[in-house]
Amino acid sequence: MVPMPGSLGGVGGAGRAVPLSLPKKIRGGTAAKAIRFLQTLLIPEGPKAGKPLRLAGFQKQFVRGALDTGNMVAVLSIGRGNAKTALSAGLALGALKGEWDGQPKREILFAARNRDQAKTAFNFLVGFVEGLPDDEQAKFIIRRGSRLEVEYTGNGGGLARCIAADGKSILGGAPTLAILDERAAWEREKGDLLENAILSGLGKRGGKALIISTSAPDDTNTFSKWMDEPPEGTYVQEHRPPFGLPADDLESLLIANPGAVEGIGASPDWLVAQARRAIARGGSALSTFRNLNRNERVSTEDRSVLVTVDEWLTAEVKPDDLPERAGPCVLGVDLGGSRSMSAAAFYWPVTGRLEAVGTFPSVPSLANRGAADGVSNRYVEMKERGELTVLGENTVPPGPWLVDVAKLVEGSSIVCIVGDRFRHAEFVEAMQKANLRVPFIWRGFGWKDGSEDIERFRRALFDGQVKTLPSLLLRSAFADAITLVDPAGNHKLAKARSLGRIDAAAAAVLAVAEGARRVARPQRAALAAVWG
Repeated sequence: MVPMPGSLGGVGGAGRAVPLSLPKKIRGGTAAKAIRFLQTLLIPEGPKAGKPLRLAGFQKQFVRGALDTGNMVAVLSIGRGNAKTALSAGLALGALKGEWDGQPKREILFAARNRDQAKTAFNFLVGFVEGLPDDEQAKFIIRRGSRLEVEYTGNGGGLARCIAADGKSILGGAPTLAILDERAAWEREKGDLLENAILSGLGKRGGKALIISTSAPDDTNTFSKWMDEPPEGTYVQEHRPPFGLPADDLESLLIANPGAVEGIGASPDWLVAQARRAIARGGSALSTFRNLNRNERVSTEDRSVLVTVDEWLTAEVKPDDLPERAGPCVLGVDLGGSRSMSAAAFYWPVTGRLEAVGTFPSVPSLANRGAADGVSNRYVEMKERGELTVLGENTVPPGPWLVDVAKLVEGSSIVCIVGDRFRHAEFVEAMQKANLRVPFIWRGFGWKDGSEDIERFRRALFDGQVKTLPSLLLRSAFADAITLVDPAGNHKLAKARSLGRIDAAAAAVLAVAEGARRVARPQRAALAAVWG
């Protein structure tokens, strides 16, 4: 699974806030109290257990952004093992004790996908409590039965409790602090229900929410939307390296794991060693490492993907390394429907060069279409990069579109057009209007033709016979492209999600597969003339 285009470049740890139009108190007071309190705690577990907690720079940065009086929500995305859950548990303890919030009967929520995940945060909270002086520990009541709760009886009292992703369980609550742990891993419907229920109760007592997680697998995840489209009053801190780098690149590993150089979590040497093991193993091991340890938006599900991110990256080259437009050109086309994308892929099998372009109708606008498809401003960015065009009003007219597509490779010899057999009549009409007098080769997208085309495409890709410039259009299409497998092991192309756009991937598969067939055909030697 190729990452969604949000992964093209990472924030790299630069926190950003979307301001509220509200009067603000003096900045830094609450955060300074919180930082001082956190550094009085003892580390509850690990190699440094029993030693005083010392906050790293990125942790102080998050505390300042989270506790700014103008922010109601703080979002932290960082690689696994960088103590994000421990940090939030320490903040929960300070909030429970009223270190910077004096209102009585404070309510703190730890929310997670299930009870086991919530228990991890609960154990950190209990561990911090057990490191307090004995007289202070006596003010806490810890319940570990059917309910995971920590009650504080001093300074007006407070209750911290852990809940799983069932929004009905907290309706009517009024939390002063809510921690949504590993938000990217929550089930979509139940997770959104729980999140909405929590946020709706924050306003009753001026509460805050901390949403923390490693990166989600794609841009459509609710956690990704918090970072890509933060509402007013949201602080965002994302530690995600630029996309396209080798998994064992140390500099980018440290962007996703800033704690490594400050003694938190894994060491840089361990991260590099694990990256190389994942590269050697490939498949889901490498995808999982990129998602969890490099904090990239890469799906860890690879059983039925068309190609994985690292497989596709082998095809992307720099402009100086891109092969020439030499030899015959195969044009693969996926005609869109009334409101969908039409895509074309050009493949030169002699050199292995691949290019792709997509086109949408002008209504609705690319910005509105991106919002409806759950991909934010991706389509606008594609247009700015020259990979996506707009033609027609409500539909893309096939004839004029094919004319524009053919002009993109003027000077090259298009030897055939490959497309869907069920759109044959439309193709013939479009080719007549475009005055394209080349053979049309129809292919099915079912098990028979689809399985052959997918196998030929994969083989060409793996053998280094596909080279292209980094393309947001193609990355996005391959991110949504999966294969359905029948009992006989045949594959056919399908969408990973209903709103996915795999048109460019389908066109690329058609073009490359036909190019591979042409290269594989034996060349017939010309027969010498025989005179009778």
